[in-house]
Amino acid sequence: MKVEVVDINGKNTGRKVELSDAVFAIEPNKHAVYLDVKQYLANQRQGTHKAKERADIKGSTRKIKKQKGTGTARAGSIKSPVFRGGGRVFGPRPRNYGFKLNKGLKRVARLSALSMKAKNDGIVVIEDFNFEAPKTKNFTNVLKALSLENKKSLFVLDASNKNVYLSSRNLKAVNVVSTSKLNTYNMMNASKIVISEAMVAEIESNFSK
Repeated sequence: MKVEVVDINGKNTGRKVELSDAVFAIEPNKHAVYLDVKQYLANQRQGTHKAKERADIKGSTRKIKKQKGTGTARAGSIKSPVFRGGGRVFGPRPRNYGFKLNKGLKRVARLSALSMKAKNDGIVVIEDFNFEAPKTKNFTNVLKALSLENKKSLFVLDASNKNVYLSSRNLKAVNVVSTSKLNTYNMMNASKIVISEAMVAEIESNFSK
């Protein structure tokens, strides 16, 4: 599969990049993508929720009324869930929502995400660029040139492009990552994946293993 290389002004440079079929044109495994996205979102949950049960409530431990002769149900503690201010029954407890996936499945999921984006014209290859100084306006101009101003986009650039990364931090719909930080969720969440020309070979090297 060949993709045209564009510059930061959105114009065709006249060059084309060959995308490996082993990375960008496999038969997608949608269930693997689902599991990898599910794991990513699960790992984002803190799991620190906690409700006070009767053992956590501060209060007297005396028996609040005699066992018999009151005409009502017996009660042994003011901390019982049936009383106002008592403990909660089966409340949430701290837990870890994460779960494990094997490396092979995660690799298939990421290859599937790349292939689905490539099939739907969701991948743009841009020539390598950098900014002299971090400036949000410069990055906004790039988004306008690529018609991505009001769309979610994922830029895969060299880790040394610090000024480009700093220029994008104020933009909510933009995510700039290096190849080592690529994950299935970010790829599927973006309408377009913009890959710098030099990073195409690195992606193919990382994901073809």
